[in-house]
Amino acid sequence: MEQKNKENHFIHWIIRFLKGMLIGSGAILPGVSGGALAVVFGLYEPIIHFLANIRKDFLKNIMYFLPVGLGALFGVFILATPIHYGLKYYPVYILWAFIGAILGTIPSLYHEAGQQGRKTKHNVLLIVTAVISFILLTYFNRHLNMDLPKNVFSWLFAGGIFASGLILPGLSPSNFLIYFNLYKPLIAGIRKLDFSVIIPVVVGAIVIILSFSKIMRNIMEKSYATVFHFILGIVIASTAIIAPDRSLYTSFNGFNYFLLFVICLIGFGLGYFMGNLEDPSK
Repeated sequence: MEQKNKENHFIHWIIRFLKGMLIGSGAILPGVSGGALAVVFGLYEPIIHFLANIRKDFLKNIMYFLPVGLGALFGVFILATPIHYGLKYYPVYILWAFIGAILGTIPSLYHEAGQQGRKTKHNVLLIVTAVISFILLTYFNRHLNMDLPKNVFSWLFAGGIFASGLILPGLSPSNFLIYFNLYKPLIAGIRKLDFSVIIPVVVGAIVIILSFSKIMRNIMEKSYATVFHFILGIVIASTAIIAPDRSLYTSFNGFNYFLLFVICLIGFGLGYFMGNLEDPSK
C-alpha cells in the first residue's frame, strides 16, 4: 500500500511538472496565455489562493507547486530555442498543435466555470466576452506597435506583463511584448542566459503577482461563476486569434493538411487528457 502511494505521488509530481512545462512554454508562445493554461489544468485557483496568503500552509504549498515551477522554468528556458525554431520554420504546425491542446481543455474549463452554479446570464457573458475580446485582440495585432528602449525599466515592465498573463488568464504576454518590440530581445536574452535581462523580468513579475493576487482571489470568492465564464470567453477569443494567417498555407498540399489535422487532433487529445486529470494529493 505504501509503495502504491509513493508511485501515485511520483505520477502526480510528473503530471504537475508537465502542466508547468506547458504553462511556461505557453507564456512565451505568441497568442497563448500561460494563465489560461493554468486555468484549464486546474492550477489557477490554487495558485492565486497560495499567492494571496503566502504564509498559510507555506511548506505544503511549496512542495505541491515545486514541480509546477520547475516545469514552467523548463518550458521557458529549455523550450525557448525549439519553440523559436519551430515558429520560424514550422509556424502552422506549432500553432495548430497549441490550438488543439487549448480546445481540448475547453470542456473541462466550462465544467469548472459552472461548479458553483450557472445561469443564462453567465453563458451570455461568455459569448459577449469572446466576441469583444476577439475584436480588441484583432485590432491590437494590426495597429499597436511601439518601440521601447531596451533597459532595466523596460525589462521590469516586461516582467509585469508576464505576470499579468498569469493573474489575468487569456491575456497573452508574448503578444503585448511584440506590440512593444520587446519579444525578440527578451527571447534572445533567455536563450543566452543574459541575467541583465532575466533578473529585472523576474523582479517585475514578482511585484505584480504579489500586488494583485489577493485582489483576484477576493473577486473569485465573491463572483466565481462570473469570473470563470469571463475567463473562458477570453480563452476562446485568444485561441481563435492565434490561428495562422492564410498566407502561410500557400505551399500546402493534401498531405500537409492531413498532417496538420493529425497534429491538431493529438494536441486536442493531450489537452483533453491533461484538463481532466485530477490530483487528489492537494
